[in-house]
Amino acid sequence: MKRTLIFALLLLVGSAAGAQVTSDTSFTVYSAFVKAHKKQPFISIVYPSLPRHIIADTGKIYCTFTGRSLHADVFYPPKLRHKTRPGILLIHGGGWRSGSRDQQVPMAQQLAARGYVAITVEYRLSPEAKYPAAVYDLKSAIRWTRLHAVDYGIDKDKIAILGCSAGGQLAALLGTTNGVVTFEGDECNKSEESTVNAIVDIDGILAFTHPESGEGDESKGVSAAAYWLGATRAENPQLWEDASALSHLNKNNPPILFINSGVARMHAGRDDMIRRLDTFDVYHEVHVFADAPHPFWLFEPWFTPTVKYVSDFLGSVFDHE
Repeated sequence: MKRTLIFALLLLVGSAAGAQVTSDTSFTVYSAFVKAHKKQPFISIVYPSLPRHIIADTGKIYCTFTGRSLHADVFYPPKLRHKTRPGILLIHGGGWRSGSRDQQVPMAQQLAARGYVAITVEYRLSPEAKYPAAVYDLKSAIRWTRLHAVDYGIDKDKIAILGCSAGGQLAALLGTTNGVVTFEGDECNKSEESTVNAIVDIDGILAFTHPESGEGDESKGVSAAAYWLGATRAENPQLWEDASALSHLNKNNPPILFINSGVARMHAGRDDMIRRLDTFDVYHEVHVFADAPHPFWLFEPWFTPTVKYVSDFLGSVFDHE
């Protein structure tokens, strides 16, 4: 009874926010560092550093509705006269309720230095709006990217989506629901398509109801997934299935790269997804840092090889040098 009351109160707080932007700062690079540093004192934070010749076009509004604007930052090399480049949208993590697009800036900058147009995107988090609002936002961001492809020299047929942790879950869901109308939403930039041509999932869950999943246990309070989805797994198991990328996998799935820590619950469903990808003959790669903490992409010594894995994968599937 007590847990049910707490869950109801949390939902009321989220819905009462309306168009007001509510923030949760529980997940930051520093807080993740402090936790990880206790077991791995050799790690170091990766800070933003704009590479030479890379252009930063920040604070772009990609969608506005009911007084709320969503923003993106674009990092790109100088445009080439007769050549376009692949674009890649980067989605931050934070349990669908915290985090910031700023956390993806170092990776975006380094991918831009390798010849990609890299875009960090904001999306509505669970204290402000429940699922599927974040999916609608990010589909809109993909459409905005195509709408402005000429501005940044992007090849509209080579758009990748990358996400970390909760962002990885979202990236996989976005890619596996290419062309599914019910996931489009009714927001902005509807003149363009939201299809993605490649997926990079960095330690993001693929199946919420999977035996490996750590989500769904409400014994110690409302889980991050239950708060985001607006219902516990027991209350609405079909909703949890619908929000899982594994549920939507099909033969037309774009190529996918998995980069993981050794924490199995953070990428629950990955191995089942790989088996199905093999059945459909869809290209995929897997790279694992077995001894790395979950938010490894924020720190060295894992940041640099992560960027290389992403760049090499996209270079292969997009035939990009």
